[in-house]
Amino acid sequence: MGNQPMIVLSEESQRTSGKDAQTMNITAGKAVAESVRTTLGPKGMDKMLVDSTGSVVVTNDGVTILKEMDIDHPAANMIVEVAETQEDEVGDGTTSAVVVAGELLDQAEELLDQDIHATTLAQGYRQAAEKAKELLEEQAIDVSEDDREVLVQLAATAMTGKGAESARDQLAELVVDAVSAVADEDDVDIDNVSVEKVVGGSIDNSELVEGVIVDKERVDENMPYAVEDANVALFDGAIEVKETEIDAEVNVTDPDQLQEFLDQEEEQLREYVDKLVDVGTDVVFVGDGIDDMAQHYLAQEGILAVRRVKSDDFRRLARATGGQVVSNLDDLAEDDLGFAGSVAQKDIGGDERIFVEDVEEARSVTLILRGGTEHVVDEVERAVIDSLGVVRTTLEDGQVLPGGGAPETGLALDLRDFADSVGGREQLAVEAFADALEVIPRTLAENAGLDPIDSLVDLRSRHDAGERAAGLDAYTGGVIDMQEEGVVEPLRVKTQAIESATEAAVMILRIDDVIAAGDLRASGDDGGDDDMPAGGAGGMGGMGGMGGMGGAM
Repeated sequence: MGNQPMIVLSEESQRTSGKDAQTMNITAGKAVAESVRTTLGPKGMDKMLVDSTGSVVVTNDGVTILKEMDIDHPAANMIVEVAETQEDEVGDGTTSAVVVAGELLDQAEELLDQDIHATTLAQGYRQAAEKAKELLEEQAIDVSEDDREVLVQLAATAMTGKGAESARDQLAELVVDAVSAVADEDDVDIDNVSVEKVVGGSIDNSELVEGVIVDKERVDENMPYAVEDANVALFDGAIEVKETEIDAEVNVTDPDQLQEFLDQEEEQLREYVDKLVDVGTDVVFVGDGIDDMAQHYLAQEGILAVRRVKSDDFRRLARATGGQVVSNLDDLAEDDLGFAGSVAQKDIGGDERIFVEDVEEARSVTLILRGGTEHVVDEVERAVIDSLGVVRTTLEDGQVLPGGGAPETGLALDLRDFADSVGGREQLAVEAFADALEVIPRTLAENAGLDPIDSLVDLRSRHDAGERAAGLDAYTGGVIDMQEEGVVEPLRVKTQAIESATEAAVMILRIDDVIAAGDLRASGDDGGDDDMPAGGAGGMGGMGGMGGMGGAM
């Protein structure tokens, strides 16, 4: 081969390696973190996101922002996954997790410039993360399901700084009531809390319905609007004439024969209705269609019927009423019926819906959220869903921590002490990890218009004196005892954020070669230099890609 280089990649492939690859990926990750950093805390700002069709989302919810931004850069997407994991696991703390991940990358960049190897950094970061989780677990405060006041404080803290803050205390009470109602002994499934949005009225008018709201109407005007003390049948099928499973042709030679066919169909429908009447049905929810003639018979019997009910609604109705969902009417027995003190069709926000209320044990409930505009209601919903996740997590784990940057400030001090016991260059990585955690109190101060240096100095001195619940009051600028103030968060919000942020940062740092089978320019870029951009992240490009690496990846 002589001195000829061997080409193993196709001509269309792009490659960058070594320091350039690390710089590009770190820059992309930091750009994502920076995009949500200003939304952190009770004084965080909102983002307006406009997509290509012109629809607008106004929010300061970290995971919503990152999903709506339509990020293309593969390294940046690893940071987005941090937010999504945080959302799935605990429902809150998405912005904190992303900001910490970005700061870990920023600290790592300085150490890489000092010729600290990425593998050494990764090892040190992992050691620091493990130690941080241990320290947090030692400091956690135990909470039981009977500590209603603490649960309400948790719910309120999760809504602070979001669109629901004007009615935070009232909504926090509703959230705790909702989660407590659906909690089983060893499981809290917040899918059993349905959230209905209504545009109109104020947030203060939001309410909790201990039962189920089905977004349907009764099928016939002659049916009753409301039924008291109702026996409820849940039939996941159709009340229609059964069709033959094979194609058949019937020749009718006499009008009497046609009438006989029609009579048989009517008789079949009548039998279905009689079956419901025989077992004592007052209300029937049907998964499929209801024949017009069957609707007539049901109305004659005074039975309120609802058709095309979704499977999720069936599950909630079964939990709320205690009924059994049956797929064959012949199998329906009196024991399968559920009970509700009231089933009624009511107007809500201009739409007619079926309310199933006054159930014996409300194991499925509905939150009705109101607001002046659609954007307001959407943001209230996001805040309430975060709050539901926080209360669920606390009931499952039973441990909380003070908020306001208190855990991060304490961890930073403890990890600096821990770094002295770590040998080798990993010690520098542990110290960098400690510095990175302080981005949370620093950002809280910045977003509140305070001096971040003064705030951080005050926090450190209070923690040095042993006040481990001391956090930053974003409203007054003072350092106060967050536990006494009722600003608390679930332990898992912090441990999951540290775990996810560390794993994402380590994965990005360990990449020293990026090979793409195609053009590495930003999607939508029609020309320009074909070489890999050294800086990588470029601009946000409106709602488009992150630049640096687009389309092909």
